[in-house]
Formats: sequence, structure tokens, C-alpha cells
Amino acid sequence: MSRADRIDDVEAPPLPAGRPGLRLAALSIGQIVSWGILYYAMIVAAPEVARETGWSLVAITAAFSGGLVVSAIVGVLVGRLLDERGPRRVMSIGSMIGAAGLVGVALAPDLIVFAAAWLVCGIAQAAVLYQAAFTVITRRYGDRRQVPMTILTLAGGLASTIFAPIVAGLLSVLDWRATFLVLAAVLALVTVPVHLLSLERRWPHRPVEHHETHHTVGSVLRTRRFWMLEISMVALAVAMLSATLAAVPLYMEKGLTFEMAALALGLIGAGQVIGRLLFLVLPRGVRPWVPVSVVCALAAASLAALAFVPGPTWLLIVIGIVAGAVRGAQTLVQASAVADRWGTRNYGAINGAFAAPITIAAALTPAIGPAVAAGAGSYAAMTAIMAGLALVAAFTARAS
Repeated sequence: MSRADRIDDVEAPPLPAGRPGLRLAALSIGQIVSWGILYYAMIVAAPEVARETGWSLVAITAAFSGGLVVSAIVGVLVGRLLDERGPRRVMSIGSMIGAAGLVGVALAPDLIVFAAAWLVCGIAQAAVLYQAAFTVITRRYGDRRQVPMTILTLAGGLASTIFAPIVAGLLSVLDWRATFLVLAAVLALVTVPVHLLSLERRWPHRPVEHHETHHTVGSVLRTRRFWMLEISMVALAVAMLSATLAAVPLYMEKGLTFEMAALALGLIGAGQVIGRLLFLVLPRGVRPWVPVSVVCALAAASLAALAFVPGPTWLLIVIGIVAGAVRGAQTLVQASAVADRWGTRNYGAINGAFAAPITIAAALTPAIGPAVAAGAGSYAAMTAIMAGLALVAAFTARAS
């Protein structure tokens, strides 16, 4: 019997069958730890890695982004596996791969091995981060997914708040290699048991209703509706991330000090929590394109305000918080888009194909924003261009 089979054959305790609140709490804890270690830890540690190794910060960031691209590609296969085999095996093995990848990061003797280790971590990211968790929520709760999905992303939003100071604290007493070894151990010791003990071994069989259309990846990919939705969400992701990730130089152009601009960036992140609560009051019982179009229009308005409003400081910060809220709502609108249009059956496979281009675009946005700003002449001009892109997405969403 293979290791994977032994994992899948572990008998789950009563938790999965009778404790939906505890199951959701366990999944949320897994997201906090997984996001904190597999994503935010490198963002915090990158300057220290560059200082201790002499490697270029750009190269270190590129290695990390390469892992994100791998996660997008592998996510298509992971979605299929989640549909066919259930989440317990997939997400538990994903946690193990993540821990192994982080050990490779910590022990990397050169930049090539370091980059290869992040590609391994990218496989783990595909198996344990939001796309996998959204599949669990969608398949588990069906039409009742709105509140659990909001709770899950609110928990995931705490990952940076919790782990940024933890990683910084570890780096103050350990070198970066020892820090990543500790993080690898935490990832394995927390998330593997959480996934093994709280996730479904198999999805319960659900017969196809007589009125229900059976959608597959192939049939969905052949529709114009899918590609209009894809274009809208890729454009929205590029617009929102390019502008908000470049908030510090944008605010400094408008006269804020570096310290105040950094604080404003942090408040943009806090605004995402508000946006995830906003998701609960977005229109329901309407055509699926409406929430997407509303979020795109709000994105266009908030980015235009960031681009053109000169001040005062408090108003710029408030606008940034609003933009952060739109970005938070965007996460949940994207997560619900597939199920709203094509149902929950085969959600993992269809959503994996849908999310892949968005994830790749998101991985490139840290470079897109500065590049457009350089061509346009300022970060304010770049943000205005991104507002226009979000407005285009609001119109293309109408066909989704």
C-alpha cells in the first residue's frame, strides 16, 4: 500500500460528520498557517535573505513569483483531484510537500536550488491555499456557501497580521535558514493533522437532478460566457493589485512621508476585511454577472479617486481603505463566480482552470505596476490607467 493510500484510509473522527462549525474552524486555521508560512513569510524575509546571501532581491522575488506561477498551473490538476478523490488526501499531501519545499528553501546552497525549492512550494500552494479551500467550502455547503466562505477569507486575512511579526521575531534571533526550518516544522505539525482529521475522505454521492445540466471543464471552456468572465477577472486582478501594491510610491508622489505611506498601505490591507463583509450584502438572487460588474465598477471608481484626488492625507487614506475593501470583495466574487454559473458539481476542476490565468496575472502585478508607471510618467497616471482597465472589466462582465 502506498503512503497516499495509507493517508486516505485513515479513519476520521466524528468531527467531519457532525461538527460543521469545528470543521470550518479547522479549515480556517489551516488557511491562516498555510498563507502565513507559504506566502507571507517570504515577503517578510526576502530582504534578510538578500542581505545574508548576497543574492539579488529581484532574483529572490522572481523565484518566489515562479512558485506562484507553478501553483496556478498545478491548480488545474489539483481541482480535478479534489473533485474526484476528495480533499483529505490532496490537502494533507500538499502540506507535506510544502514542508519539504521549505526545507529545500532553507538548505539551498545557491540561487538555482532556492528557486527550484520555491517551485516545489508552488505545488503545495495549489493544494492548500484558497483555491483548494474554496472547493471544500463549495462542495461541502453548496448554496449555503456564502457565510462559510466569508468566514474562511476573514481568517485567511489574519495570516499576515499573525505571521509577519512572528517571522520578523524569528529573524531577530535566528538566521533566515533556521527561520525557514522552524516554519517548515510548524506547517507540518499544524496543517497535516488539521487536514487529516477535519476534511472529507470522499464527497458524498449526489445524483444529478433532472433539471440540472452536467457541466465539464471542456464544455465550459467552449462557451463565450467563460472567456468574458475570465477577461473581466484577469483585468480586475491586474488593475487592483498593480495599483494597491504600488500605493507607497503613489502616496509619496502626493506628498505623504514614507512612514505615513507605509501606514496607509497597511490600512489598505485592513480594508480587505471590510470588503469581505461587504460581500455578504452584494446583490443576491440576481444574474451572476451583476456582482462581478458591481465590484469592477467600484474598483474603477476607487482607483480613479486614488489617481486624481490630491489630498488631504486623511481623504487619501480613506480612499485607500475603500480600494482595499473592493479588493477584499473581489476575492469572494471570484471564488463564487464558477458555482454561480455552472453549479457545484466539478467545481474544483472548472475553478482550477478559471483561476490559473488570474493567479499568473497576480504573480506578475508587482512588476506590472512599476513598469506602467515608468511608461506613463507617474504612479498617479498608472493608477488612472488601471481605473480604466477596471471600467472595461465592468462592461465585459455583462457578457459573463
